[in-house]
Amino acid sequence: MTGLAHAIIALVALQRLAEMAHARRNTARLRAAGAVEAGARHYPLIVGLHAAWLAALALTVPLDAAIQWPWLVAFAALQAARVWTIGSLGRFWTTRVLVMPGVTPVRRGPYRWLRHPNYVVVALEIPMLPLALGAEAVALGFGAANLAVLAWRIRVEDDARASMSAREPAGSGKSEDNGAAGRT
Repeated sequence: MTGLAHAIIALVALQRLAEMAHARRNTARLRAAGAVEAGARHYPLIVGLHAAWLAALALTVPLDAAIQWPWLVAFAALQAARVWTIGSLGRFWTTRVLVMPGVTPVRRGPYRWLRHPNYVVVALEIPMLPLALGAEAVALGFGAANLAVLAWRIRVEDDARASMSAREPAGSGKSEDNGAAGRT
């Protein structure tokens, strides 16, 4: 199975690139419709962290790394949760924090139970993939760094949503089924 670990890393990188393209299209459409970005300062840090995570895996995981199958199966299950989360947000999913005046947060899919399900997925997958590939140091380092960035990100998102809500008259929000930009 020589090279399987690097094939997995490449597949995850391709998945992330496809998601970025999808997010870019949604971001452009949402901005054109009046969405406002919050916290743009932290966005390059998030992108850099994820790129560095994949690069660290590619550079530190040997070609003949033994796959830890339970961790890999768990990571694959997280990818299903990731797709469910993105699909639940539909046209409102983006990698940036965007808020759309007059649109309330999505309350379908995993958002019925969790305020930030995608961040739960990300918090788990950042250490889980390295564990599946035997890269414990990458799991620990990037897992901790990601939690710090996610704490900042959630604060930015919650503040942006609260600020937008404070500026709107009561009852002005569209149906919850219409979604809300800014959840990633």
